[in-house]
Amino acid sequence: MTTRSPSEPRRIAIVGAGIAGLACARTLAQAGQQVTVFEASDAPGGRVTTYESPFGGFDAGAQYFTVRDDRFAKALEVTIPGLARRWSANAVRVLDAGGRVVEASPPGRDAHWVTTPTMTELPRRWALPLQNTGQLHLNTRVTQLQRDVLDSAAWQLHTESSDGGQRVFGGFDTVLFASPPSNSRALLSRVKQAGHLVKGLEAVEVAPCWTLMIAFPNAAQPGLQTLGPQWNAARSTHHRVAWLARESSKPGREPIERWTVQASPAWSREHENDDEPRATAKLLKAFAEVTGIRAAPAWSKALLWHEAKTTQPLGQSFMWDPALGLGLAGDWCLGARMEDAFVSGLELALQTLKP
Repeated sequence: MTTRSPSEPRRIAIVGAGIAGLACARTLAQAGQQVTVFEASDAPGGRVTTYESPFGGFDAGAQYFTVRDDRFAKALEVTIPGLARRWSANAVRVLDAGGRVVEASPPGRDAHWVTTPTMTELPRRWALPLQNTGQLHLNTRVTQLQRDVLDSAAWQLHTESSDGGQRVFGGFDTVLFASPPSNSRALLSRVKQAGHLVKGLEAVEVAPCWTLMIAFPNAAQPGLQTLGPQWNAARSTHHRVAWLARESSKPGREPIERWTVQASPAWSREHENDDEPRATAKLLKAFAEVTGIRAAPAWSKALLWHEAKTTQPLGQSFMWDPALGLGLAGDWCLGARMEDAFVSGLELALQTLKP
């Protein structure tokens, strides 16, 4: 890395503006470092996102979050006071393959929390200071990492914007990856000295997830409050479906009956190459089998997350090479929860700040 005095801010690039990337960037910026964040999508948050439909929003990725770590609790209190509300899905059901309840409330279940008006409010709030100062570049995909041509001790990033424009950002002392493992692997594999980091990713497994969103606006007719089961969320052992949630049951959400169905990791992996109509038809059939709701929805949409559910985590909160100034973070380091992403990004930032 470029030699700097301890009091001089370092230039740090962060690839990815999901929860891990934002937690990392906020911590480093608050410590006085010069932070630049690159995000390929048009909004921060990663899988913490809300899909808007004509009938209301769907939390298409993270459905809720837990609060086990005191540092996460403090971050929520400081940045979104009053916006985190407890969801009644704390009494989540566990269903057998036929949709029968086999467990009403698993022992030791954490409280389920959501933000209002949507789950995107959390990353939006965390990203706002970075956006206001021009430190967050949205619609900007990093395509290559290499040593800076003007300073062999520094790093430069080649990027491509959503409109095809290309640009090079250089002079970074440190580059931190807070993106899905496959993205980080692709960029680091071109750096000879980073072979040990690439090898460390080999043990990580992240499964895809097909997500189905469906709306039943007719359920709002007088005398008909909800369709089907009386529970609002359930984990399922059906071979196609792992999770179901009534979006309209979440606090602060639109009242129109809406459901999000997340497919099982095994089924999603097996059908990763299916097109949307085929995946939609199969998941609608499974939804009817599990819930007993046979009515055709007025609106439906399926989307595929290629890397969604961590099935084999790294087993440590981050990866870091101080000599190279390269690090990696993400929920995949610790598990699959939103809180895992926060802890990973925070702890990588704190490690980076050490002399």
